[in-house]
Amino acid sequence: MPHINIMSMIGSAVPPALQRTGALACWYVVIDGVQRSGPFTSLDAALASQSIWRFELAMRHKDFPALAA
Repeated sequence: MPHINIMSMIGSAVPPALQRTGALACWYVVIDGVQRSGPFTSLDAALASQSIWRFELAMRHKDFPALAA
């Protein structure tokens, strides 16, 4: 199973577009060291995205059929 982590960036590492809105920090979801989603302006949003990635990868790993809405 892949490693799904949240990476935080602060200060000058925050993308300029977010800095212009006053953001001092942002978060990304990283899977096996590769950025997969973000930047998020809140840790809660990053945690929600991480949960979705975990669910999706678990579904693929166990060969579950895709969910239909």
